[in-house]
Amino acid sequence: MVWATGSNGTVLRTVDSGKHWKRLEIPSGGALDFRGVYAVDDKTAYVMSSGEGEKSRIYKTKDGGASWELQYTDKRKAFFLDAISCWNETHCFALSDRVDGKFLLLRTEDGTHWSELPRDNMPAALANEGAFAASNSSLTIYDGREIYFATGGASRVFRSKDLGKTWAVSQTPVISGKASCGIFSIVVRASDVVVVGGDYQDPKSAFKNAAVSHDFGETWQLAKNLPGGYRSSVAYFAGGFVTVGPSGAELSTDGLNWEHMEGTNLNAIGIDRGKGWAVGSKGSVATFWEIINLPITGR
Repeated sequence: MVWATGSNGTVLRTVDSGKHWKRLEIPSGGALDFRGVYAVDDKTAYVMSSGEGEKSRIYKTKDGGASWELQYTDKRKAFFLDAISCWNETHCFALSDRVDGKFLLLRTEDGTHWSELPRDNMPAALANEGAFAASNSSLTIYDGREIYFATGGASRVFRSKDLGKTWAVSQTPVISGKASCGIFSIVVRASDVVVVGGDYQDPKSAFKNAAVSHDFGETWQLAKNLPGGYRSSVAYFAGGFVTVGPSGAELSTDGLNWEHMEGTNLNAIGIDRGKGWAVGSKGSVATFWEIINLPITGR
């Protein structure tokens, strides 16, 4: 069972390992940009759209996409959802760009009702700082109790070891300074934290586009052998890490040294139970690394 989402209201599901795909319709969602999905099983999934104010929404289905419940949206113009991440079916978080000077996190503990986390102890966002929604991976939950999210513009990593009660923030060596630059994706495996990104306006530039921390995000090293360009998504598997972007893909065992793979234009990747799936432009879907061209428009 695999779920995928994209622009123009695209929500897809396959229950036979990609042989057949079904496009699912969300009422009043045909113009939305669905950047995030968390699948519980073949019947239950959350999807998240990105956009200003009410264009950012969280929906949930419990019947395989036959019906959808709109669980959260917000009228504030600054509200802009970038990522959704769940620990299990009922415990999920969603990240918004800064609202009133600080990043905003939503939480559900019952799988239905969402509320804002208190932000009193969160460091303020910098003037040029935001999060990227390119691959639904600027936010991750680790071990059920730790929250990590990464930013663009400033290339920082925010981390909380107590589900948002207290926060620390660290500067990474990833390229920063422009709105198009920064960290696009973060993944945590034990004490290792790996981030990738770059400048999406210069997608072939391999300059300061990956870094790793071996101490839960407190200190950072720039990767030695860098990915071959801007990378929008990173994931881990039993043998290490894999990252993808518009100019290709790389593998790494340690987050420091990346080896280029033959690949295609891909935007996001997810790995579950040892099998990897990735989505790209014009409706392409990849499985390590067989490309399936789907008759849809979108990501």
